[in-house]
Amino acid sequence: MSARPEQVVAAARGWLGTPYRHQAACRGAGCDCLGLVRGVWREVMGHEPERPPAYSMDWSEPARDEALWRAAARHLVARPLGAEAAGDVILFRMRDGGVAKHLGIVAQAGPGARFIHAYAGHGVVETTLSAPWRRRIVARFAFPEEG
Repeated sequence: MSARPEQVVAAARGWLGTPYRHQAACRGAGCDCLGLVRGVWREVMGHEPERPPAYSMDWSEPARDEALWRAAARHLVARPLGAEAAGDVILFRMRDGGVAKHLGIVAQAGPGARFIHAYAGHGVVETTLSAPWRRRIVARFAFPEEG
């Protein structure tokens, strides 16, 4: 299967309002940021390429392990940071010196850019990709064109 950017965005928007649930990946019932990307993958690509192991809220920080970044690189297509496009998966480092542990999907690029993500305390929301969010982006990926 292949994923067109408009399919990725439409699938991600279908998750809006899903409550935040750590390690979950079930549209309408609960998900975290990884669960959102996993769920969108299933909708546009088919079966997930791998199931993540159990993970804690600190997401590999004690060991300084970039597990999420490595997993994204295994299954998604790396893109240049400055090449923003709708449908991209963006990886954030939430604090200086921390591991990259938050994901979102670009819903709209360019002026008025927005992204969709599952955020603790908020659930799945579509948010302005403001300067504070942009400063945290460390990697950008696209869904594969061929599954």
